[in-house]
Amino acid sequence: MKRETIARRRFNRGARGFTIIELMIVITIIMILMTIAAGRYTQSVIRAKETALHQDLFVMRQAIDQYTLDKKQPPQGLDDLTQGTGGSGSGYLREVPLDPITHEKDWSTDTCDTILTPEQLSGGGVCDVHSRSSAVSPFENTPYSSW
Repeated sequence: MKRETIARRRFNRGARGFTIIELMIVITIIMILMTIAAGRYTQSVIRAKETALHQDLFVMRQAIDQYTLDKKQPPQGLDDLTQGTGGSGSGYLREVPLDPITHEKDWSTDTCDTILTPEQLSGGGVCDVHSRSSAVSPFENTPYSSW
């Protein structure tokens, strides 16, 4: 009977729990991993916004060129791309997209007198579009407004 009592005491002594040092080490490791994950998450969000900006600019520039070729004159504003009859029967764009950087529909447009075809009636109108954001891309080191 004495052996059982000694074995129970040894078992109970080891089952009391973790020491404060062990808990602090585990918490420190968890905090380090969370810091790394938060940094990666932030970079992923910025890359996703930049990718969306590139795509939106590409689509709007294609719509401007298509509008100019179809109507034989450039659009006077981005709203012209959402009205009228495009290649699919509705507008060239369903709606002017939000700028993923500024979260507004405040695109900067360039006007020019470029004539794309000999049949084009006039050259004055929107020929390019850019973001109005003054922020600089941390990955490309160029302002978003220059894209």
